[in-house]
Amino acid sequence: MKKYSKFVGLDVHKTEISVGMANAERGDAGYYGTIENKAHCYVKLAKKLSKGGEEVLFCYEAGPCGYDVYRQLRKAGYDCMVVAPSLIPKKAGDRVKTDRRDAVSLARLLRAGELTGIWVPDKEQEAMRDLTRAREDVKAMERQSRQRLGGFLLRHGKVYPGQSKWTKTYFCWLESQRFETATQQIVFQEYIDMVKDAGQRVAAMEEEMRKALNGWTLKPVVEGLMALRGVDLIAAMTIIAELGDITRFESPRQLMAHLGLVPSEHSSGERRKRGGITKTGNGHVRRVLVEASWSYRLPARKTGHLRRKAEKASKAVQEIAWKGQKRLCNRYWYLVNKGKLPVESCTAVARELVGFIWAIACEVMGKGAVGVSMNI
Repeated sequence: MKKYSKFVGLDVHKTEISVGMANAERGDAGYYGTIENKAHCYVKLAKKLSKGGEEVLFCYEAGPCGYDVYRQLRKAGYDCMVVAPSLIPKKAGDRVKTDRRDAVSLARLLRAGELTGIWVPDKEQEAMRDLTRAREDVKAMERQSRQRLGGFLLRHGKVYPGQSKWTKTYFCWLESQRFETATQQIVFQEYIDMVKDAGQRVAAMEEEMRKALNGWTLKPVVEGLMALRGVDLIAAMTIIAELGDITRFESPRQLMAHLGLVPSEHSSGERRKRGGITKTGNGHVRRVLVEASWSYRLPARKTGHLRRKAEKASKAVQEIAWKGQKRLCNRYWYLVNKGKLPVESCTAVARELVGFIWAIACEVMGKGAVGVSMNI
């Protein structure tokens, strides 16, 4: 492990970076100054601070400016870490916040070892994550446009008599609707066009995801996860795009905690109190897992759809998926029969589903996962 002589905190903004610095020797950290947010500026700063062979460690908070500072410094041969903003210690009584104070505080905490670094994706991984998040955003736009159309119809007493909406039959029913004024008819048509346009965008993004999967280095892991019940192409790509190499987690428990699917706790003395899940970490993956867990309320079985999904997975992965399906289906009804609400039971199933995802990733990447069911 390197022994650093200087610790540098960077408060990164769109156009400038505030710099705080602390020496390895105990002493108060100080403010260094402000530099432009350009690669040659912070690389020049790094060279200046490392004169004489001194080892310098940089850090900054993860935020909207991305990972360019991290990549440029690492490319130039300097150590840098991106820290999780939610895990930065803060004084309860500190009511003054400035860029200068933030930079100095980062340097001081970095020297004390109080900061938690996050995993930084490479450019390929970040591109896949941008793609899956873009599809998620477009899907949200489609959902909003459908809600607006439904609200407009409800305001004017138009109620669809059928069972399922957004089918071909439903759109035929929409075309037959007439309103009293020409203005309302135009508004109605604009809402319909908005829904159709959003649906086409979703389909286009999903097609781009299928194309991108073919050239992705983690394609075998995605295909392995698709053997699981409730996990299709979109869910599997979202999980891997957000988490990257899952095998970097030493155990399923560590991954569960990373995704915020473990119970919160507030205990003191003899009192023990546990609450809902912590909801820390990656919310995109947590949402996908909870959605997938609803499929386990049905009896365990190998349907034709599941067999087709699992065709590209190895026999060992298929066995893990079947083992997971049997366990999680039983787990859901065990919790429901104990009096848990269905949503609580699904959250518990989502937590255990993480263990089987970790096991499949280890199996596909050749790292083994002996006794995974005992670790969840």
